[in-house]
Amino acid sequence: MNRDHPMPINRRSLLKLGLATGAATLATRYSFAAPAASSSRFVFIIMRGALDGLSAVPPYADPDYARLRGELAIGAPGGSDGALALDGYFGLNPGLVFLQEAYASRELLVMPAVASAYRERSHFDGQDVLENGMTQPHASQSGWLNRALVHLPSAAGNGRQSGVALAQNVPLVLRGPAEVASWSPSVLPDLDDDTMRRITERYASDPLLSRRLAEALDTDSEAAQATASASAPASAMASDATAGPAMTPAARSTAGRYTETVRTAAGFLRRDDGPAVAVFDTTGWDTHFNEGGAQGQLRARLAVLDQGLRTLKESLAEVWPRTVVLLATEFGRTAATNGTRGTDHGTGSAAFLLGGAVAGGRVLADWPGLSARALYQQRDLRPTLDLRSVMKSVLHDHLQIDSRAIDNEVFPDSRAASYIAGLLRGHEA
Repeated sequence: MNRDHPMPINRRSLLKLGLATGAATLATRYSFAAPAASSSRFVFIIMRGALDGLSAVPPYADPDYARLRGELAIGAPGGSDGALALDGYFGLNPGLVFLQEAYASRELLVMPAVASAYRERSHFDGQDVLENGMTQPHASQSGWLNRALVHLPSAAGNGRQSGVALAQNVPLVLRGPAEVASWSPSVLPDLDDDTMRRITERYASDPLLSRRLAEALDTDSEAAQATASASAPASAMASDATAGPAMTPAARSTAGRYTETVRTAAGFLRRDDGPAVAVFDTTGWDTHFNEGGAQGQLRARLAVLDQGLRTLKESLAEVWPRTVVLLATEFGRTAATNGTRGTDHGTGSAAFLLGGAVAGGRVLADWPGLSARALYQQRDLRPTLDLRSVMKSVLHDHLQIDSRAIDNEVFPDSRAASYIAGLLRGHEA
């Protein structure tokens, strides 16, 4: 036990904080900067694996869509296994029930035909560009969102602990000069009281390890409190019917961990002294085989995501009206299906801007079409919206970051990515 951080020795969660890999790697104690002047909150959800935007946001009215998609095509709303209605041209995958509700409540902006500056098809490189904010992979060791935190109005120019990553490791997008915290759920067993006592005694004689141990215990305590404070009501978890077939045990386990992550993120963001920004991942979007259309594995995964987003809104409660959530992926998938009833790596995808601060109820699209002439390299949806334009606009209008800092430091070489007016409430064109 550390004198400066008294803590009962029956705490059972050191393994959750990675003690087995060395005390020096433990997450820092959560001590956040004062919230932004507007108390705005921003959540960035990275959809790793290349989301099939043509299935998440099916353009069912495009004359070439059904021909290209074959058995993966999702029909018009109202039909058997049809899309969820949006604007009469685009729909949502049937698994995205909550997102349709958010669209109807004018809290969702749907963005088809979107991409980062990356134009190749490597997951690793595509995710690097998505997170580093540059035009090329490996062009920076810091991420665009971390560089933005330095310029938060309330952070006195240093961005100290203004962000939190809910992941095993801090993702590139949050690495850089600004200090950030990290937390991750664990699948490891709890420690018993005797083991906890022996670890505490062993570390007591070493000032550094003793301090790290105390910080780790405090971290876990605050994470537990954050999760408890954001426990979503029972209505947050939609029925399995929204996911089509019943979820497998593995899918249920994944959904449970995702729900825990979402509730913990909401708990931190709800705090008066909480972070302005939270980042976490979703995975499983690399659908080369048996992707499915209105039914199947992709719909099931989208339904789990959808349930998590419902949980996020309900857990954020009074903070939701000043929250923006951006969901984006590294690139899209081919317009046509492949020989294994799936889709391969492509270019244009879809992104979503969600939250009480979003001026939603719209599809933001300069739709290029899916004709052979319109496709990018004769195989992919051609992107017409630069994802950096969305990110820059959110940073400026929502987090109140100066445009000069955004253009020169956060997204250098992004002159071609213009700001977009009207994405957020109070900033409509």
